[in-house]
Amino acid sequence: MGKVAWITGASSGIGEALVHEFVARGATVIASSNDLDELERVKAECGSKSMMVHCVMFDLADTSEINKTVEQIVSKFGRIDFLLNIGGISQRARIDETPLWLDRKIFEINYFGTIAFTKAVLPFLVRQQSGHILATSSITGRFGFPLRSAYSASKQALHGFFETLYLENKKNNIKVSVIIPGRVRTAISFHALDSKGKEHGKLDDGQAKGILPKQAAEIIIRGIRRNRREILVGKNELIMLYIRRICPWLFFRIADKIKSM
Repeated sequence: MGKVAWITGASSGIGEALVHEFVARGATVIASSNDLDELERVKAECGSKSMMVHCVMFDLADTSEINKTVEQIVSKFGRIDFLLNIGGISQRARIDETPLWLDRKIFEINYFGTIAFTKAVLPFLVRQQSGHILATSSITGRFGFPLRSAYSASKQALHGFFETLYLENKKNNIKVSVIIPGRVRTAISFHALDSKGKEHGKLDDGQAKGILPKQAAEIIIRGIRRNRREILVGKNELIMLYIRRICPWLFFRIADKIKSM
């Protein structure tokens, strides 16, 4: 591949799997998350290709240094070909028990952290007149779902931003895709925030039946190659997207009975 890919959320789950997929295809990978020890583990597990992985720690909840970080990376590597916004946080709390500060925290990570990173990188992609930016939404970024109010809203906001980003930058030869995962067997439910901002601490039953992160990463790579503006990742649960669009009344009846998504 010979390209440079910057991946957030790279210390676990889909982000970690994507590090391995890009490295296997000959790309230089900048792996980022707020956990440097886990990033170093991911790098080490790339074995003989670990020298192609460069760990850069930053927290999506605090982007005050992001412009400086991006400038340093571009100066070092010369370009960025793929920007994969994978990092984020989920939620497990009813609306009536979720304080406003928690809504803001989830938005700060999932929405503002993601767009701040994208805005910092965008001028360099415009300058090089190429690049592919990807953001991670969710199937609950296309519809509401119990216990996910702020999470769902933050992911729905990403669609508006990144669809606009595509329309404004098509002339600059910049591609934009939104990844829409359903159930993927990652630690996202473990780290999801409850009504007090504490970790949910367990794997949801529905998520336990999801596809593996490696399978998700392979689907995303295929979507990138085919320049899909929306990359659907999952199994049978993805049918909910079509039911919501075509038959809303049936969607609400089904969603009311599903315990986890």
